[in-house]
Amino acid sequence: MMASRSLREGFHREFMTFFERAERTRRWSVFDDVPWERLAEVPRATDLALAAETFCGIEMFLPDYLQAHLSLLVGDYGQAWFSAHWGHEEARHALALREYLLRSGQRSEARMQDFADAVMARRWRPPYEVPRQMVVYSAFQEMTTFVSYHHQRRLAQQANDPVLAEIYRLIGRDEMAHCRFYQRILALHLDEDRTGTLTDLAHVVRTFRMPAHELLPSPRERETVRTAGFGRGAFITEVVLPVLNGLGLTRHDLYRHAPVGTVER
Repeated sequence: MMASRSLREGFHREFMTFFERAERTRRWSVFDDVPWERLAEVPRATDLALAAETFCGIEMFLPDYLQAHLSLLVGDYGQAWFSAHWGHEEARHALALREYLLRSGQRSEARMQDFADAVMARRWRPPYEVPRQMVVYSAFQEMTTFVSYHHQRRLAQQANDPVLAEIYRLIGRDEMAHCRFYQRILALHLDEDRTGTLTDLAHVVRTFRMPAHELLPSPRERETVRTAGFGRGAFITEVVLPVLNGLGLTRHDLYRHAPVGTVER
């Protein structure tokens, strides 16, 4: 069901605000803003390289992500333009991580091509078919990714890897900006249909799962990357609560819109 005209106009205004801020304050270049001149300082850290490869692989499902989002946004040019812009930024993330692995000598061109072939042989499908539920999911997914990159940045700093630490800083800043955009879209939804939006929030909290991890090659080897710092409790405290707080909500606002016992207290 297409959103109302007033809601779509609100989406467009939010995209223009997001776009202006990105243009003025958040633009960065894979080639000019990553400190590649410090590659000699990069340690041979197997765990860090595996994590970088894993996140790069998740980003490689970008065509599937975009197709899923755009198919749900027919007639909504504000969110559709955001999705196109988001796709550009996510592609930059994958390229930065790929260049890091190649330039640091921790992966060869042949291995990265084999990895890409294995990833692209599989398909990611959206977890929800309702556009508003996908907005909720996207807000949580972007915050989860931000927290994951923040954790990986700390590990890179502890390993004295200035290149990877800066890549994660730049990527994390983008992810937080994406989360904030989705929060503003959800705020518009709450203004128009508070009960329905709270119901969708409760449903996604109950069923949320990060994208694509299980689709990557050697998923068991990558399990520690997926779960690092992320038990269910961490998901609630570091992802759900900050997103709800940004909307002026608490978990108590979700309780009466979810089956008994499905939203953690």
